[in-house]
Amino acid sequence: MPTSSACPCLPGRSKLVRSKKRMPLEELQPYLLPAPRPDLANQLAYLNWQVIFGNEHPIEIEVGFGKGGWLVAAAEQRGDVNFLGIEVMRGLQLYAATRLATRGLTNARVACTDAKWLLANCVATHSVAAVHVYFPDPWWKARHKKRRVFTDEFAASVERVLIPNGKLYIATDVEEYFGVMTDLVAARPAFHEISRCIDNEMNDAPMTNFERKAIEKGGSVWRAEYERVSSSVGLEYSTH
Repeated sequence: MPTSSACPCLPGRSKLVRSKKRMPLEELQPYLLPAPRPDLANQLAYLNWQVIFGNEHPIEIEVGFGKGGWLVAAAEQRGDVNFLGIEVMRGLQLYAATRLATRGLTNARVACTDAKWLLANCVATHSVAAVHVYFPDPWWKARHKKRRVFTDEFAASVERVLIPNGKLYIATDVEEYFGVMTDLVAARPAFHEISRCIDNEMNDAPMTNFERKAIEKGGSVWRAEYERVSSSVGLEYSTH
């Protein structure tokens, strides 16, 4: 069930971040994107990026921002880019919003909703410069794998919303899931693989909390970068 009329997200992990570490809700409102609701499908409209951010800077979306480690660092380093983070947990949304607010980062918003649904229904075709999917939940049990965010339908949505030459970045510490994701992207002719690698060292680039912990524990991170190469390929997957 939604935690509020404007936020169709899950309350289950709210206690992961103590409320005393969050700023008052009224101070966080400028950073909270009121996500459209799936139960009001007849009222849906594409998100208007210029209205949301007040400028025409490129849009980049992070799917599943967790505690906001990558999102906050990226927004700090790249003030000429607008970022939207999507997370299904309300507590994490408020925590990340607090991190953005305390730093005065006006080029980022956080939404509490299902990323697959939002991309498929509320993001206009060819309106996003990059999509970042870092350390999505692998849902290990066979009966739960249908809950994975990275599916063929999700890849189709990413393909549709990216601008020509837009980028898709993926990373995970689960090799099996990395294979699933790369196979799904490879099956779509609009994507061209730019690079893939295995990292096991810290670097100066923005990092998620999961990435930092994985490397600190001596683990490896599988990552890949793709480019959407054609504006004429893939539009048959549009839901609008």
